[in-house]
Amino acid sequence: MTPPLPTPVSDVAMPPVVFLVFNRPDCTALVLERIRGARPPRLYVVADGPRADRPGEAALCAGVRTIVEQGVDWPCEVIRDYAPANLGCARRVSSGLDAVFARETAAIILEDDCVPDSTFFRFCAELLERYRDEPRVAQIAGCTFHGSGLGAPSSYYFSRYPHCWGWATWRRAWRHYDHSMQAWPQARGEAWLAATIPDLTERRMWEECFDGTAGGRIDSWAYRWTFALWRQGCLSVLPYRNLVSNIGFGDAATHTRAFNPVAARPVLPLAFPLVHPGAFAQDAAADERTSRRVFRPPSLVTRLGRRLRRIFA
Repeated sequence: MTPPLPTPVSDVAMPPVVFLVFNRPDCTALVLERIRGARPPRLYVVADGPRADRPGEAALCAGVRTIVEQGVDWPCEVIRDYAPANLGCARRVSSGLDAVFARETAAIILEDDCVPDSTFFRFCAELLERYRDEPRVAQIAGCTFHGSGLGAPSSYYFSRYPHCWGWATWRRAWRHYDHSMQAWPQARGEAWLAATIPDLTERRMWEECFDGTAGGRIDSWAYRWTFALWRQGCLSVLPYRNLVSNIGFGDAATHTRAFNPVAARPVLPLAFPLVHPGAFAQDAAADERTSRRVFRPPSLVTRLGRRLRRIFA
């Protein structure tokens, strides 16, 4: 029996939700159930098509679409954007969001492997409204990597990192996205990146990522989005408590097969009403902890430990 739908708990109108799907039926069903609990009035389903050289993938893609078609049982306008053939991650996400923001002024975005806590939707909805006209804020993110968030002075903080495992943004911010990364070759040698990323080791990592993406070697919309927001000097809103768990790492993934210390992190619900930061300023200490944990190469001891865990797991 299908469980009953919960009653919405916020007076803020629920924004539309964009659901990015591909070829993983199990993950899709789990995330769709969380979307179902939020009952968005409009659901955009952006689906990539199967790769011609992958036997069985057409059936998986079709199965994913069937799960979505059969799983929407609340009053909801479903807008389907189904690619007949594979566009690749970057083109599929960017073209899908281009179409969404041609119609919508704001939206919540979830990929098929990003499982949100139920409070994620209210968190996004309230802050999309609060910062709707604040150009210094480019997005609301649901995930955070700096720590547990227990004992934090507020519900969220301002960060340089536009994490995208469950996020929300506005049309005004998405306009900064440039798939060609036309500005990168000149911007690469400018001082802005050092000001944004003070640590040299991390900065070199981002330069390599942006080089590969602009040169067509890395199929990532997220690096393009990060570059666009950093060039604009924008900040992101991140919860002190992690609200989204990425369960997509593993052999079945397209891009996230390797071990990652922040994969499948537990979620902790937020309490409401939200406690807002006392000042509009980047939490440099939280970003530094994220930098050390996620964006700097691990030590030799850490790499050996991870290899042993993979061998003996």
